[in-house]
Amino acid sequence: MASVLHIAMIVLSVTMVVVVLLQVKSATLGSAFGSSDASVFSTRRGFDKVLFNFTIVLGALFILLSLVVLIVTG
Repeated sequence: MASVLHIAMIVLSVTMVVVVLLQVKSATLGSAFGSSDASVFSTRRGFDKVLFNFTIVLGALFILLSLVVLIVTG
């Protein structure tokens, strides 16, 4: 049982990393240090909104699965 939960946690974490990496917009080297020309926030639309919501769901599932693994393994 615990090994299945550990495998599910690994799959979930890899999926979350991929989804977060898909969200990266045209980030330049200057924006990495905080100097970005686009200081106006825009609303998320379409696939970007789906990825954003999916990331939130994956994060919540990761936290819940971590608690379940902690309880099961003692």
